[in-house]
Amino acid sequence: MPEGHVIHRLAHELNESFRPEPLKISSPQGRFSTEAAIVDDSRIEHAEAFGKHLFIHFDAGDPRHIIYIHLGLIGKLSFEPLDDQWGQMRLRIESDTQAANLRGPQWCKLITEEEYDAALAKVGQDPLRDDADPDQLWQKVHRSRRQIGSLMMDQHLYAGVGNIYRAETLFRLGISPFLPGKQLQRTEFDSIWADLVDLMAYGVEHGRIDTVRPEHTPEAMGRDPRKDDHGGEVYVYRRAGLPCYICGNPIAEKVMEGRNLFWCPTCQAD
Repeated sequence: MPEGHVIHRLAHELNESFRPEPLKISSPQGRFSTEAAIVDDSRIEHAEAFGKHLFIHFDAGDPRHIIYIHLGLIGKLSFEPLDDQWGQMRLRIESDTQAANLRGPQWCKLITEEEYDAALAKVGQDPLRDDADPDQLWQKVHRSRRQIGSLMMDQHLYAGVGNIYRAETLFRLGISPFLPGKQLQRTEFDSIWADLVDLMAYGVEHGRIDTVRPEHTPEAMGRDPRKDDHGGEVYVYRRAGLPCYICGNPIAEKVMEGRNLFWCPTCQAD
């Protein structure tokens, strides 16, 4: 599933390349045809991301119409040439020069402003948004008995944070993923939040997740670059059994609430 920086990049591209002209909006697959017809030939007012949720606001309707997209595990929103039409496109947004094609989302809905407000009420604090409220998040985290590695994957708390950012931020700060939220110090919480803000902002800018510090890059360490479908240089994610770049001991892996957790038992001792 894409992490939050990917959704913010999609919103940015929609704002940059698909405004302000009227757009042709369709559903070649057919499953979104009725809704697409309602906003066809309208303009995008703005697109925005909250965590892993993408909202595209249109100037049509009273109240205004909003397309709400969640990519889920296999969904992709791709920006492609107009003549590049293939696969099962749930939604197609065409400008004069290119198309945004949505395939395989978890959902694609046309919602009202009231439904938009209800959806946002379920979303946690997004480190990539200027209007995020980490103080509100702290109130929930430090009252919880759940482990911080679990809390950081809860989209009702840390919106947009996925398995990679969870593992990497905790490693970079030397915090055990098994530490209960109620035992987390406010300084540790603030460090986690600040690191997420920095790492995820880098992801938006560069389109990849890089978490290693300058002294641990392949060039600095004389090692081979990482080869992985997710790309980017990381400390622990998908490195189970390999030596830690800091202490040299093997990176560990276990399942935490259905997701693979990666950490260094030495650098992140309980």
